[in-house]
Amino acid sequence: MSEASQVREHMDVISSDLKTVGKVGHLDGPDKIKLTKQSSPNGEHHHFIPVSWIDHVDQHVHLNKTGADVTAHWEHEGRV
Repeated sequence: MSEASQVREHMDVISSDLKTVGKVGHLDGPDKIKLTKQSSPNGEHHHFIPVSWIDHVDQHVHLNKTGADVTAHWEHEGRV
């Protein structure tokens, strides 16, 4: 079973350095997790996490990227 198939709405998303970076809104296609707006730092934008960043899933979605990596990705999203 793929890790992405285990992702469920409202699961916490945890970076490799154990920071909660958001909550799952839903899978957006086969390759992205869309986080809830409420879990965004400013509460105004949805952010996305590539499914390829999933390390494992238990009661949370654990990433293979640090919180700083995730934030840098989001900053890049805003410039695209």
